Amino acid sequence: MPTSPTPALPNSRTEPDGSAVIRVLSYNIRSMRDDTAALARIIAACAPDLVLVQEAPRFFRWRKKLARLARAADLVILSGGGSAAGPALLCSLRATVERTEDVLLPLTPGLHRRGFATAVVRFGGARVGVLSCHLSLQSDERYAQGGMLLDRLAGMGVEHAVAGGDLNERPGGRTFRRLAAALQDCWTARPWGGENTSTPDDPHQRIDALFATSGIEVLGCGVPLDLPGVSGADLRAATDHLPVLAALRVPAATAAA
Repeated sequence: MPTSPTPALPNSRTEPDGSAVIRVLSYNIRSMRDDTAALARIIAACAPDLVLVQEAPRFFRWRKKLARLARAADLVILSGGGSAAGPALLCSLRATVERTEDVLLPLTPGLHRRGFATAVVRFGGARVGVLSCHLSLQSDERYAQGGMLLDRLAGMGVEHAVAGGDLNERPGGRTFRRLAAALQDCWTARPWGGENTSTPDDPHQRIDALFATSGIEVLGCGVPLDLPGVSGADLRAATDHLPVLAALRVPAATAAA
């Protein structure tokens, strides 16, 4: 029995009431150690307004490397990178930037430093907080970082927010469940495209995710397997994770900032 094609994901737009449909992409890019041309093609084909990056370059000339990727995908750097221990944010020129902040999390001896890249941006009349994360491989530290993520979102002073990244945990894990209990797991809310994000050669687990606060409408979320311009060859060559793309409708702000 033939399968029906994946429905088109809504394009970005600003509504007459001031609300905004935005495309948000989360992607672990493995420090750009793979095929960066394929990586840029995938990002550009997704036409994102916001890109939540994990494992951005962190060391020698990291800003130059990240800027090169942003330019190739017709985006600009918003925040993060080496100054956030890996997470970063890119955005289109459609975004009006209100503020950014790079956050370093407490360092556990013997483990990697972790951090958050955060920002508050506007699209039309919609105001949204954004956070990119790459959580610990160690279970207890990861769970604590999940709590810090929720605390950080709550303290951003915004009604609507999006968070996401490489959680290093499947949906049944306690940190994933902690986040999904407080926020919308966008894949669960409106599945679109593929589900599993690791690995590109053998997608067998979902360890990357996008989350949104309750007032945001999820229009579709998943791995952009059938998106025009995104090829299987590029997905396999670009990095060791698959990207997660979501279309979200963010309501207009109810009060001036």
